[in-house]
Amino acid sequence: MLETIGNSLIYKVILFFFAVYPIFFSLIWIITSIIYYFRRERGGRADFYRIDEHPMVSVFIPCHYEDRNIAATVERALGLDYPNFEVIVIDDGSRDRTWQQAERYIKHPRFRFVRKAYNEGKAMAINDVVPLANGEIILIIDADALVHTDFLTYIVPHFVKLPRMAAITGNPRVINTERLITKIQAIEFSSIIAILRRAQTVWGRILTVSGVVSAFRKSALLDVGLFDPEMATEDIAVSWKLQKRFYDVRYEPRAIADMQVPADLSGLWRQRRRWAKGLVQVLRKNVDIWRRYRFRRLWAVYTEAALSIFWAYCLVVLTIFWVISYSLGYKPLGAAPIPSWWGMLIATFSILQLGTGVLLARPYDRRISRFFLWSVLYPIGYWIYMSLITVAATPSGLFFKSAEPTRWRSVRK
Repeated sequence: MLETIGNSLIYKVILFFFAVYPIFFSLIWIITSIIYYFRRERGGRADFYRIDEHPMVSVFIPCHYEDRNIAATVERALGLDYPNFEVIVIDDGSRDRTWQQAERYIKHPRFRFVRKAYNEGKAMAINDVVPLANGEIILIIDADALVHTDFLTYIVPHFVKLPRMAAITGNPRVINTERLITKIQAIEFSSIIAILRRAQTVWGRILTVSGVVSAFRKSALLDVGLFDPEMATEDIAVSWKLQKRFYDVRYEPRAIADMQVPADLSGLWRQRRRWAKGLVQVLRKNVDIWRRYRFRRLWAVYTEAALSIFWAYCLVVLTIFWVISYSLGYKPLGAAPIPSWWGMLIATFSILQLGTGVLLARPYDRRISRFFLWSVLYPIGYWIYMSLITVAATPSGLFFKSAEPTRWRSVRK
């Protein structure tokens, strides 16, 4: 039976896709991210960021059980180098000292505080407060993210000079890099996520803004019905809603915020499982783009996202098949305990992509070069872990719908 499977056309097609996909898309991402660099980053573009008007910005900090982080986040937000903004902390049903920590700033002229009695999730917390915001631009910051003082200097000009601009995603940088798993995530955000956002901006549509730190035009949010509370990833969902209404969504690498990432495998599993489930929910909800030619600029983003999920399944299924085959004495095509030349080629392109991301990220984070040596572990082990998460999360996102809001699930350690 194993030999029959190994000689089948289906197996060979899956094997071909498994081998070609990472190389092909690495090339696409590298080339288009470099194009982005020469178009938008090289030379500084100082004239673009020089504006005469300074529209009001409402800085939202939704939080839940964040008594250890909220003070630092508020301090950094209040220190933004911008003349016209307010900071609104939204405590979504916390039972710790989050609200006491936030209330310390209640006398600050730029500070406002909203305390909700019940945990209804991040999306609902934001939706409830949007009507209360004085700003036409809404900057949403996670409660453990620290924006750099010049953040709005690089964000606001997009909204002032580009009328169809609905959302700008910032450039979150990992700061808790004491452990190996967080070092690898620092490389990932520079060389996978940031490169994808650069590349997709060149394509004309992006998969998602960053849930950690992104800015929105208030009128555009109201136009699309605000955030979807039932979606596991409200940031991906709202990005697609805006782009389906032909608003622009872009990436701004100069708008930097420091953030923390999960420091253990269990925390990483929970976070990425939610991300994977939310992505599948969005793909399922937006499958109608294939029926309308006017949505064609979203086709490339949709295709790449769907293929990435399929590749994760290929990796897991093929690995299981190869392990069983070798344990029973059968050596199928494409399988080897030691990576073959094709496996080394895939790893080489992965390292090349990671290296490109590090080079592009160095102007914003000089520390990132120190972590590049750990990037060899990305194709060896991290890929497998991420693929397992995708395989585990996809069925719930694809087959199960919920009308209930996605609530905060855990207390931050």
